[in-house]
Amino acid sequence: MSDPAAVLSARVQQAVQSAFGSDFAGIDALIRPSQFADFQANVALSLAKRLGRPPREVADAIVAAMDVDDLCSPVGISGPGFVNLTLRDEWIGDRANDQLADERLGVPRQDPQRIPIDYSAPNVAKEMHVGHLRTTVVGDALARTLEHLGHLVIRQNHIGDWGTPFGMLIEHLLEVGESSNEAGLLRSDPNAFYQAARAKFDGREEFAGRARGRVVALQAGDADTLRLWDGLITMSTGYFNRIYRQLGVTLTDDDLMGESRYNDSLPALCDELEAAGLAVVSEGALCVFLDGFTGREGKPVPLIIRKSDGGYGYGTTDLATIRYRVEQLHADRIIYVIGAPQHLHLQMVFATARLAGWLPPEIEPVHVQIGNVLGTDGKILKSRSGVPIRLGALLGEAVERAAAVVDAARPELDSDLRAAVARDVGIGAVKYADLSVGHDTEYTFDFDRMLALTGNTAPYLQYASARIFSILRRAGADTGIGAIVLGEPAERRLALELLGYGAAVVEVGDLLEPHRLCTYLFSLAQSFTSFYDSCPVLRAEDPAVRSSRLALCALTSRVLVQGLQLLGVNAPAQM
Repeated sequence: MSDPAAVLSARVQQAVQSAFGSDFAGIDALIRPSQFADFQANVALSLAKRLGRPPREVADAIVAAMDVDDLCSPVGISGPGFVNLTLRDEWIGDRANDQLADERLGVPRQDPQRIPIDYSAPNVAKEMHVGHLRTTVVGDALARTLEHLGHLVIRQNHIGDWGTPFGMLIEHLLEVGESSNEAGLLRSDPNAFYQAARAKFDGREEFAGRARGRVVALQAGDADTLRLWDGLITMSTGYFNRIYRQLGVTLTDDDLMGESRYNDSLPALCDELEAAGLAVVSEGALCVFLDGFTGREGKPVPLIIRKSDGGYGYGTTDLATIRYRVEQLHADRIIYVIGAPQHLHLQMVFATARLAGWLPPEIEPVHVQIGNVLGTDGKILKSRSGVPIRLGALLGEAVERAAAVVDAARPELDSDLRAAVARDVGIGAVKYADLSVGHDTEYTFDFDRMLALTGNTAPYLQYASARIFSILRRAGADTGIGAIVLGEPAERRLALELLGYGAAVVEVGDLLEPHRLCTYLFSLAQSFTSFYDSCPVLRAEDPAVRSSRLALCALTSRVLVQGLQLLGVNAPAQM
């Protein structure tokens, strides 16, 4: 164990148990950073109330029982009873050397779980817009992080690939021709294809009649209709994959698990709920009414399982999905990265699945709620015409803006290299801006802030990483990287910051909050900047000091690069 806070917490807990007995075994030591020392334990204050003794007296007893000579310089007490803990330079240096030698950089492997994670979920024959950005980016960062922690992550891209709109889409495809330029819009401009189909449906009754008949044929499993439907999906997934490549996420066709996959199981699911007395017919629809879910005037809110016209809605499909993930994927934890407005719906689905016995108590479903993306006017981000901004266009603009900055700052670089750096910076800026705030909060989309080289932005971290790459290149391949030996305060602060990396990654996996890793990486980059400004590396006169500082640079580089990779952000070698 190399996380300083965890090590000190364990020692303080041992001291508490030694001083006050086994009744206090495992008590939270409440270790936190302090301006007076590296860390501060304020456990004495909470213990004082339980013991009926003054906090300072309790703190004295804890300090007297502490065995930390191998870790800390003399322990002090401040204020009403805070225990101040300052780690020895030698201990920090030894742990940093261990971290440098560890290919995982101090990130532990957790007991593996099987974790299906539902994210992105665009609709077939519709263009992905800015509303899909956060679910895709947050979901992918969580998938990467959980895999790195040792879990078996099963990506589930629950695309909208079934339902009544497919009647009009198939009929429109037949009219324009399956190999026509208009059909090709499904790969390049799916909204244009969809809108053309919709215009025909709304304006031509004969077309609308054929479309309705096509829906019936689709639901009945007509072979030719299914072939046309499959063609629509194939062309649309080509578009999805282009966006995913542009965005740099890990979703592939193997991760597609659309609504259609569960269609055949829906009638039996409804019958089973009705037979168990969990679903009842209300106003012609089959519904589940759950205790505690009420709307206006205290009226119960139904989860509609089968609509009055015999069709199925999201509730039915979502129940079939959760049942599949438990029974077929053998999930230990199920993660839904979905917009915050769907929280009530998901909670009703979870509760119904529990009552039906499809979701055992030991399996935890988690809704990672996604907040809205706002424009600088404080309203949901839309184009000037009032429609959602297309994600592909948004990413393209990010790269163009980054290219202008890179071209001006580094004209001496090869044009292909400048273009590659611009892609990494532009896409990284958009993704990091999303990830660096709480996933359930709204944030303002602002290119100028995202692309800034100062503040908690991807370009700031990428620049810090590129600066270290430059130092290591200039040091030369024949320059040895020695053991880390701490002497200057800035060296010590950087090494101590580095030791917190593993704990930061674990926190993201446990709490499902990627912004915590962003906060850590930003703090690390700031510590490195302070170190770089005050501690010469290549110009250090003592060879041992030079090699030690190069080792600190190398370790910082690896942590920054790996941490950004877990977020899905590339770290270019030059900027």
